[in-house]
Amino acid sequence: MQEIQSRQTLTPDGWVSDLCLTIDQGRITRISRTPAPGAQTVDLLLPAPVNLHSHAFQRAMAGLTETRGPDPRDSFWTWRKLMYRFLDRLTPDHVQAIAELVFMEMLEAGFGAVAEFHYLHHDIGGTPYGNLAEMAGRITEAAQSTGIGLTLLPVHYMQGGCDGRALQGGQRRFGSDPDLFARLHADSAALVGNGPEDFTIGTAPHSLRAVPPEALAQAQALCPDGPIHMHLAEQVAEVEEVEAHHGARPVDWLLDNAEIDDRWCLIHCTQMTDAETRALAQTGAVAGLCPITESSLGDGIFNGNTYRDSAGRFGIGSDSNIHIALWEELATLDYSQRLRDRSRAAMATADHSTGRVLFDAVTRAGAQAAGRASGQIAEGQLADLIAVSTDNEFLCNRTGDAVLDSLIFTGRGRGCVTDVWSAGRHMVKDGRHIDRDRITRAFVDVVTALGQDI
Repeated sequence: MQEIQSRQTLTPDGWVSDLCLTIDQGRITRISRTPAPGAQTVDLLLPAPVNLHSHAFQRAMAGLTETRGPDPRDSFWTWRKLMYRFLDRLTPDHVQAIAELVFMEMLEAGFGAVAEFHYLHHDIGGTPYGNLAEMAGRITEAAQSTGIGLTLLPVHYMQGGCDGRALQGGQRRFGSDPDLFARLHADSAALVGNGPEDFTIGTAPHSLRAVPPEALAQAQALCPDGPIHMHLAEQVAEVEEVEAHHGARPVDWLLDNAEIDDRWCLIHCTQMTDAETRALAQTGAVAGLCPITESSLGDGIFNGNTYRDSAGRFGIGSDSNIHIALWEELATLDYSQRLRDRSRAAMATADHSTGRVLFDAVTRAGAQAAGRASGQIAEGQLADLIAVSTDNEFLCNRTGDAVLDSLIFTGRGRGCVTDVWSAGRHMVKDGRHIDRDRITRAFVDVVTALGQDI
């Protein structure tokens, strides 16, 4: 059992001063105004959001894709080719070391859990491992060793495009037919079931390009109660390909051909019309946004204001993990709206500041997208928590919404996050993960051995 005394706490009812939280067996069991002798005292306590979209292995590529390819209009598609070449080198040991570094960085950034969009399933060349869920096992082991909460999303990937062309090169490590994927998903679910109580399983048909319509329904049936994640409408070329083969743009086609509800999380959605934006918002699905990666890849800008005004739910993820930074993801999202519309405080409302709107949205939607009982500080919820020091040059002992605005737009969290708990596991203390030195050394050794010529 742990007890935390907080000078100010963001609760579902707003800001409250001088609360004491009791944590037992991973959950918040009591919230009181009565101080507890021996409780850890913190300046500010926030719910820790879920990072709702990650490809952990791509962290090892960070910094290696900033040169131009042969095409003068270098794009996502050039980056994608480099990523596939990189895949030809990764072993299970590599993936586990990389994932541990990624999950450690997420915790230090303030994320309490991750939804890992896991599609690196097979051996080099595409041959399944003898243990079909070998790579899923490495992801779950990395989550357990770092202490982060996990929603594992095994990805179904069948074809190289809407025309059904065969997978090539590094793509072969992703591919499964429906029967193989069903076995892989079952084995992955067993791994998750043997993990901590807060671990859960979902499913992820990769995209309308990679999964034909009939397989989309099959993938959903494998996980009838868990979250469903899918890439959707990220790139102009993707929209054009789907429209050419299916007769409709991706968002329109999906809404017409699948029962989209609050179990769904659609990733990126940076290529939507206003009508598509409003229609998707009305389903209750979460839009999974990755503003730093979307900026890095030149994906485009999500229709954030329209989605918010239509009561749409959105969360954030770190996707390629080029830079894992909770507060910068939020700032980048809002600044993209400002730049497009030539506005200020783009996501603010009449009732709440920009930082409050963003933080409330991503904590609630992230928990929904992960199928996780978190996202708010309330009795019975998982103890996914961030402790923040406010006595510094960035926050200057501010209170209320102003402290969130300062975290996001001034300090970007730098030196402010002191402690992070995931389901009560106290993994970050004094701003550092408790196993940082070992994890960092292993990652550096792996990436140095992989080399930089991709």
